[in-house]
Order: sequence, then C-alpha cells, then structure tokens
Amino acid sequence: MSHSTTAPSSARLLTTPGALGLGDLVAIFDDLQFTLKCCERLVAELAHPRPDPVLVESLWVSALNSYARCFRPGDRGMGLTVADVEATGVPGEVTEWHELLGRIRDFSLDGPVNPRETYSVGVSQAEGGEAAGIVITSAVRPLVDDVTVRQTGRLAFELSRLVDERIKDHQQKVFEAASRMTPQQLTALPAIEVAAEPSQ
Repeated sequence: MSHSTTAPSSARLLTTPGALGLGDLVAIFDDLQFTLKCCERLVAELAHPRPDPVLVESLWVSALNSYARCFRPGDRGMGLTVADVEATGVPGEVTEWHELLGRIRDFSLDGPVNPRETYSVGVSQAEGGEAAGIVITSAVRPLVDDVTVRQTGRLAFELSRLVDERIKDHQQKVFEAASRMTPQQLTALPAIEVAAEPSQ
C-alpha cells in the first residue's frame, strides 16, 4: 500500500507484530494462489487423452502441500482454520472435504507406502509343484480426477478472497501505526529495496 502517486524504490523494514502478521497473510495468499494455479494446470492436463502421470502427481502433491501450509497456526496465529473453510460458503460437505485433502496430502507425502502403485511378490511353481522363480506384480493407483481437482481449486479460490480481505484490513492498520512514527524513527529503521513490478 502506498499513498504516494509514484512507486517507491526503497522502504523501511517494519518488524512490529502487525507487520509480521501482514507478511504471514500475504504468504498464505500466495500459497492459495499457487494451489489454484496447480489445479488449473491439472484440469488442462487431465483433459488430454493420456495425461502425463509424472506431471499430474507433481502438480497434485504441490497443490496439496501448499494448501496444507495455509493451515499451520504459525507464531502470529494467522493460519487459516476450519471455521474459515466453513465461512467460504462453498456448497457441500466442505469441512469433510478439507479434512480429506489433509489425509490425501499426508498419504502422498508422509505415507509408509508408495502412493503411485502397490506391489505384490509371489513365487511361480514348476510342473512338479516346486518353486521356480519370483514374480513381482504391481497395481497402479488411479490418478486424481477432474472433479476432485475442480473442487479443491474452488475452495482455494474462495479462501483467497477471504484472505485478501484480511490483508486489506491488516495493511490499513499497519500503515496507521507507521504513520504515527516520526521521520527520525522511520529513518532509523533498516532500508529494504523495493523491486519494480514487471509490466503486464
């Protein structure tokens, strides 16, 4: 937020609880946007006659991980909660869906077995019944489906809107607090460079 008509090239670092909390909210918003972009790419990939399983798994696990990170409480308590999920107004059993995403994420990242395939080991028998060799078979687990991806993307989108409103409110409070500082106090703060936003 800048109240100047020109974009600043530098700023002063704020480390107040409010400023740090604002940073946390922006990080959560970014994770939700990343989740949404992963879901958009997944929908496009799943529409292909033969989706690339490596790309599908990579995007899906990345989406789940980014989504889950938004619900970590953190030092400043800015993490999202189940109440936030319920407040999105997404139709259906949204709380159960949120909890399911957490279980899928845990299985995909921390589960004790391969999330892509299950393997069985057997022994083949010769005509006389004695062991003849070892046979290894596998069963491929199905890829995530389009409906699951779209529902997850919808939830990430609605949570993004909720977080965006919190950012605006928090940003105003941080600016009001900074406005009460004297020029000398502001100058004493560490300088930070402000990267120019790329032109669209």
